[in-house]
Amino acid sequence: MAERTILIVEDEPHMAELLRSRFQQEGFVVHHAADGLEALARFTAVRPDLCILDVMLPKMDGFQVAREMRKIAPLAAFIFLTARNTLPDKQAGFNSGCDDYLTKPFLFEELLLRVNAVLYRTQGPKVHASGSLVFPTFTLHVRERNLEMPGRTITLTAKENQILYILLSNAGNMVERQFLVEQVWGRMDDYHSRSLDVYLTRLRKYIQLIPGVTLANVYGKGFLVTVAESRAGIGEPGS
Repeated sequence: MAERTILIVEDEPHMAELLRSRFQQEGFVVHHAADGLEALARFTAVRPDLCILDVMLPKMDGFQVAREMRKIAPLAAFIFLTARNTLPDKQAGFNSGCDDYLTKPFLFEELLLRVNAVLYRTQGPKVHASGSLVFPTFTLHVRERNLEMPGRTITLTAKENQILYILLSNAGNMVERQFLVEQVWGRMDDYHSRSLDVYLTRLRKYIQLIPGVTLANVYGKGFLVTVAESRAGIGEPGS
């Protein structure tokens, strides 16, 4: 799957380069515009997955840019990153259709969490070329067979890895028991169905360690993984 693309609209060169460098390190394809008119031209040409917009821009302010972007692509995702921190500013930002609003000074780690959360809401989990699934607060590394979360990484067995991948690939949608058993063991019978329950008991213990993630039984039908749109663990903005 292609890498995700961000358009950074920032007129301060040092800040723009800092954001470009950090997001590239995180695996994003990054484009930059230094004023409002250039932002609209870049947006039209690139159609990024998400825009990070300053408010105080030359030629056209960020609020107007956001409104124009919405006309071009009504479902466009964007976050304001600005020193404008009053309540009326924030109201103007959200009234222009932004997905989030973060004030400067800020922590890059917080911005990254917010970007990942918006992208998850709008596009679902990111799927790397390796098949790994990236959610806002955790990652299932399929090739390495491990579940990575803040402060902890759990090594999975082959079957745990396969079951969890199927469930997370369908996060928010029920996975039928028969489908899951057939995908993992090749055929549905009582023995393999009971084996599935053993593995799910283990996986629930792992999932309970991740805030906002649940694995539920849908009685008589199947299983449902839910990933809440939570910002738990986001730090306070800093300098």
